Amino acid sequence: MTKQAPQDDVEGEEAPVTPPLDVGRLGDLLGFHLRMAHVAIYRDFADTMEQLALTQKQLAVMELLAVNTGASQIDLANTLGTDRATMMALVNRLAARDLIERRPSQADRRRQELHLTEAGRAILAQARKLIDTHEQRFIDLFSRDEMDALLAALKRIYKGS
Repeated sequence: MTKQAPQDDVEGEEAPVTPPLDVGRLGDLLGFHLRMAHVAIYRDFADTMEQLALTQKQLAVMELLAVNTGASQIDLANTLGTDRATMMALVNRLAARDLIERRPSQADRRRQELHLTEAGRAILAQARKLIDTHEQRFIDLFSRDEMDALLAALKRIYKGS
């Protein structure tokens, strides 16, 4: 764990640096370590994407649309394991920035297809370069064999097999 940065108190004096808490029983829980790893990766991702003002979920939607052009909000929600309302809000934010657009389906006029716009494809290309750097910071912590084993183990957890 990292030490907390000194903070100014009300009188302008720096507060002392405190040692990290003993995590006790949490240190033996898989979920705790998965959460801590997630937080580390999430913070680095947020810092990396700050210049493009994209979140992990927004980027996931854009990546999915890059390879599944014309997918619906329901398709995206099912793939990402999120509810329809959350997906609608994500799509609305991306559409407001002209990164994606809705089009009526040619096969079923009740269905709205989602497509990346030209601006969306351009920002996705920028984001991919930043993501590659972000990912490499964490991949470099492991050997190739360790990375393969880690990915296999994580997939086993969320696929349940």
